[in-house]
Amino acid sequence: MKIEKLTENKIRVIINSDELGNSSDINLHNLMSKAMETQEIFSNILKQAEKEVNFNTDGCKLLIEAFSSLEDIFVLTITRYFPDTNTTNPKKKLVVKRKTFNKTANHAICQFETFDAFCDFCINLNSLHKVDSAKLAKSIALFTWKNSYYLVLKNINTKDDNLKLFYSTLSEFGKLLSCSEHFEAKLLEHGKIVIKKNAIDIGTRFFN
Repeated sequence: MKIEKLTENKIRVIINSDELGNSSDINLHNLMSKAMETQEIFSNILKQAEKEVNFNTDGCKLLIEAFSSLEDIFVLTITRYFPDTNTTNPKKKLVVKRKTFNKTANHAICQFETFDAFCDFCINLNSLHKVDSAKLAKSIALFTWKNSYYLVLKNINTKDDNLKLFYSTLSEFGKLLSCSEHFEAKLLEHGKIVIKKNAIDIGTRFFN
């Protein structure tokens, strides 16, 4: 299990199904549907988060966004909300949302909080996993907008064997956004292009 503190009130947890103990056969669907197991799993994760990154959730409302980039890897984004001061005897409440990526999507937009995170993603993808980005998509460009960086992939080869590995690695360094023509138009109009083409390959070669 890997726990990363994103902000004061938000953490990201990357967990393998093998780490879920007796629930090692669980998938994203039944993780959301089995209430008793879900509560126990999240409770253990929160205890570990408090121990490792001092993320205390006592008396807080929690929003848990669950994303599965591979069948045996889960990425949880947990946000805590403090209750109103007038509330008496506040209890911890869990709200769980499920996110999945469309395995047949021809376009994708990936967000990175920093340029360094993007470079680390490129290096990890190439040096550790030997993924040939040229085979992933015909067009891979990098934009910056509102202090974030966006990797835009067009004409994705959905039959590439490394596609799942791409999304799995992405979950460690950034996140997958819902790709829409409206958002892409915003990037083109208001964003600034950083790398016009072959962004992953360039990020690997020049920033390693």
